[in-house]
Amino acid sequence: MPTFREVQYYLSGLWLLIRMDARGFQYLDISDRGMLRSFWAILWSLPPIGISWLWWQRAYLTAMPPETSTGLAFFLRLALVEATNWVIPLVLAGVLLLIFRFGDKFAPIVVAVNWLGVPTSYLNALLIALIAFVPGSSGLVALLWLVLMMAVIFSLARILRMICGAHPLFIGALTLVLMIPSMLLTDFLQRFLGVYPPG
Repeated sequence: MPTFREVQYYLSGLWLLIRMDARGFQYLDISDRGMLRSFWAILWSLPPIGISWLWWQRAYLTAMPPETSTGLAFFLRLALVEATNWVIPLVLAGVLLLIFRFGDKFAPIVVAVNWLGVPTSYLNALLIALIAFVPGSSGLVALLWLVLMMAVIFSLARILRMICGAHPLFIGALTLVLMIPSMLLTDFLQRFLGVYPPG
């Protein structure tokens, strides 16, 4: 598992790529081994993911009858949703890369997307904490969440441009493939698995 210092190093590389500085590649391990190691980002993201699950459980129980309870199965279903959202967009991106003959870019894209997920998860958890502890902040949080999503899309598009080169239409399509399926899958799977608050 990468150390905290290594994770900082990787995030520094991503920051340089977002700034369109090619030196960022020197901070990232974009080999096949580095691609596999980048999935440790999931473990590094577990604390904020856990916060989001607890908040979701609270929202679910609030919307359900008082006698409703949730157990381990509830969190296992949320874990399934999370794992699907993490992997499926990467698979779809891989298919798109193969179709357009950018297959050699798959490893660096997986590395970048996985490590970008770490700060995104923590910022998302910060917004959840704001909702939980600051009454009447839902409107502000909705606005901040929109800003966060726009920042993620902007950052991802810049990183993809550094990896794939100046192909605006392809970069746009790849960015959408990495973002939209996750949003659609979250809603569908939460409803299908019975962990979506009614109403």
